[in-house]
Amino acid sequence: MVASESNTIVGPVITAVGVSRIFGSGDTAVTALSIINLTVERGDFLAVTGRSGSGKTTLLNLLSGLDKPSSGAVEFDGDDLANLREADLVDMRRHKIGFVFQSFGLMPLLSAQENVELPLHIGGVSWRERRQRAHDALEAVGLGTRARHRPFELSGGEQQRVSIARALVTGPEVVFADEPTGELDTATARSIAETLGEVAESRRATVIVATHDLDLAATAQRRLDLVDGVIVS
Repeated sequence: MVASESNTIVGPVITAVGVSRIFGSGDTAVTALSIINLTVERGDFLAVTGRSGSGKTTLLNLLSGLDKPSSGAVEFDGDDLANLREADLVDMRRHKIGFVFQSFGLMPLLSAQENVELPLHIGGVSWRERRQRAHDALEAVGLGTRARHRPFELSGGEQQRVSIARALVTGPEVVFADEPTGELDTATARSIAETLGEVAESRRATVIVATHDLDLAATAQRRLDLVDGVIVS
């Protein structure tokens, strides 16, 4: 990790060297990932593709610090995640990482605005600032006029856009999206793919998406294919 004169961190945002993940032990051990070497540059839009069980979600969990490798090392902003305290990992996920999931994960009794504000509320951001930042995030995904609607009043695509806005509201360096179009129809999935691409470009955020949706993968700048836990391209 190198800092410029303006204290802006330069160099890769994430580096994985010789990373493997094995679940279980002995005769029941299962190798989910095997010797992964990967560099993710700042501003990348990377699609990780592969069939179910290929290791996509496991890789995202390792790169985001939600899990630790059985061997090898993952660095985020030059810090080896295995050496960070749990409090440091929580702080990193709160301020540097955004997550988008297949199931949206919205609170049903909260409005779109309130759902997007939630990470800021947890982080102790003032009421006025979190309202403005949530508004800006919803505008960025085209949902400024739907801010007061609850999830059941929104389409599947709109709910996923709220989820993306929630991931963006903290100003993360990296947005991880795990099968973000898995529950959407083809046309809606395509619009979500375009939104993620716009996020990477306009917000200068790094986007890493795990998907079996080849249309989504085609919108990414880079594509990494996993087969049985091994990078094949």
